[in-house]
Amino acid sequence: MMKRRTPRSSRRERRRVPGMAVAGITAMVSGVSIFTNSYGVHAVSSPAVYTTAKNLVATAVLAAVALAGKRRSLRRGSLLANYATPAVVAESSTRARPASPVGRATLWGRRLAFVYVGVVGGGLAFVLFFNGLAQSEPASAAFWRDTLVLWVALLAVPLLGERLRWWSVAAIALLIGGEVTFTGGVGTLGAHRGEMLVLASTVLWAIEVVVAKKLLANVAPSTLAVVRMGAGAVTLVVYLSAIGSFAALSALDALQWRWALLTGALLAMYVATWMTALSRASALDVTSVLVASVVMTWLLQVLVGTSTPTLGSGGLVLIALGVGLVAWSGLAHRPTTRGVREAT
Repeated sequence: MMKRRTPRSSRRERRRVPGMAVAGITAMVSGVSIFTNSYGVHAVSSPAVYTTAKNLVATAVLAAVALAGKRRSLRRGSLLANYATPAVVAESSTRARPASPVGRATLWGRRLAFVYVGVVGGGLAFVLFFNGLAQSEPASAAFWRDTLVLWVALLAVPLLGERLRWWSVAAIALLIGGEVTFTGGVGTLGAHRGEMLVLASTVLWAIEVVVAKKLLANVAPSTLAVVRMGAGAVTLVVYLSAIGSFAALSALDALQWRWALLTGALLAMYVATWMTALSRASALDVTSVLVASVVMTWLLQVLVGTSTPTLGSGGLVLIALGVGLVAWSGLAHRPTTRGVREAT
């Protein structure tokens, strides 16, 4: 009796790294990136110039990787299978015949979503965040940034249809409680202009998570990563030109560009893994796991001697418990069937 062969797509599905595991990699990359940026940002006088430089590097890295992947697929003769996502097929068929009003509305909605991810998520939110970071206390800014999980929870339930189960509520409570404990208590949190700029950027990024999650149902993570950083880099260059700081970008010296290359490469890795994780797991779970980046940053600070264990460090235990609860729920309640196949 002949053995039944497993379809190639099923074998690829089994080999695919789970979204929660990719989110863990993203959290580690984020922790290293935050630690590295704490040094690199001091190498450039303007936070906006520094951000633009490293985002340009990240765009170049992501574009080079995507181009290399496309060439490899061309050599294998499987370009259509790997890159012709449902969105591409739908758009090509739309060109062949007059689009219906509903089809045109969907197409324009997708375009606006791309604009938001690129211009706002990859550009304006970075401007708000780094300007706010320069005007606020690091601990307070870190707390407001990590409230991202709370805003995503408020948006993902009604807009993405994600369920807020008891373990999700418990995990969010542990994560937020851990952040408050780690930063020294509620009394240390500021609500000044700098902190509010960080909070505004966090809310914009939370909206981007929801928009990106919807786009990733039909768009490859690598494509969305390039769009996000490419359009964002253009937005940042326009912003520098508008405030008269473009000359400062072109005047960066070799040391400053080395910092931009290092942090830009980390940013490219972060965006690539983040988009991949978001395409394979729920937005709420991925965002919850990302809070673990503060643990990685703290460990690196302890290693170099810039931080020491204190009573507030117990908050990291709460954060680790919250992330562990999310990871457990993601594995224990992993769906057996997939409603929509992701584009890879």
